[in-house]
Parts: sequence; structure tokens; C-alpha cells
Amino acid sequence: MARRPTLEFWYEFASTYSYLAAMRIEALAEAAEVEIRWRPFLLGPIFAAQGWTNSPFNIFPVKGRNMWRDLDREAARYRLPPVTRPNPFPQNSLSATRAAIHGADQDWLVPFTKAVFETEFAKGGSIAEPHAVVAILDKLGLDGTAILRAASSEASKGRLKLAGEEARSRGIYGAPSFLTEDGELFWGNDRLEQALDWAAGNRPGAMR
Repeated sequence: MARRPTLEFWYEFASTYSYLAAMRIEALAEAAEVEIRWRPFLLGPIFAAQGWTNSPFNIFPVKGRNMWRDLDREAARYRLPPVTRPNPFPQNSLSATRAAIHGADQDWLVPFTKAVFETEFAKGGSIAEPHAVVAILDKLGLDGTAILRAASSEASKGRLKLAGEEARSRGIYGAPSFLTEDGELFWGNDRLEQALDWAAGNRPGAMR
């Protein structure tokens, strides 16, 4: 069997559009015969480097109002549950991201990722507190306390820092972002299909 091309999916748990992408990327990738590498990271340090101390959707209220309306429309179009805004927004995603980085090579990463997004944007629940992340892991049949303890080790913190540095060095400035094997960067949920096409070689002038 020929090796499938890989598309990296860089996502931030506090990101509304990362939520939409996470909920639909698996089926689309399977249809495109592309493997997905799930890459959790923290967007806050990248925003801070751009001079932003908050989400641009809060910094620019008009943009924020339209984003929430757009999110409602898109969730309905994708047949997802109605969006419930978490309070506050954006959520502090540090604990959840630490857990995801710790589980990067585990088979529970994807269900955990989707459960975090569902808790946050489908149910309006908090993901900020460590106990909230533990509860999500426990519901997946895992030992949430042990995982979060391991995810808080210096080694895991180092991996999280390295993920952020890698994202920045590869030109990522927002989430969700998609990187193909030839280094092509696509940004935004609305570019997911185009990213998969590019990864699969289905683009003008490309030879398969």
C-alpha cells in the first residue's frame, strides 16, 4: 500500500475556528486519502509577539460580533450542535494543551481534543481549570489526574515550549493552520479543503 501524504493540523483549544476544523477534519482527510498529524500549541505567545494581549475578536468588537454569528452559521452548516460561548472568552487553554502535548503519540489524543472542544464550544463549559481537564480525561476512561501530573513535568513543559517555537519558526500566526509536507501553509477553517487537496497533489499543474 502506498504511503499517504501527511497534513499537519495546528490547533489552539481557545480558537473557535479550530473547533470547527477539529470536528470535521477526520472524515475529509479520509476521503482525500491524507493522514492528519494533530499538532496542539499555544497561540498566546505568538499573539503577544504581534503586540496583542487578548484575542483579536475581543480587541476588535465588530470583528468579534461577526465571528460569533459566522460560527453559528458554520456550525449549522456542518450539522454541529449550536455554539455556546464559554465565559470568559478566550479560555485559558494551558492545562488542556499540556495534556494534549503529553499525549501527542497516544491514541487518545484525537478523542481528547474533540472532547475539549465540545466541552468548550458545544456546552459552554470551562476548560481553564486543571480539574476540568482531569474530568474530560476521566470521561474518556483515562486516569486524568496521572496524565495531568505527567503533563506538568518539566519535560512536558519543554515539549510545549518547543511546539510553540516550531510553530513560530514555520510561519504560523493563527489557528487553525495546516502545513503540507512541501511546506505550504494554509490558515483558517475555510482553507481546510484546499489544504487537503494540496497535500493530496490535487492542484493546478501538479502531477500525481
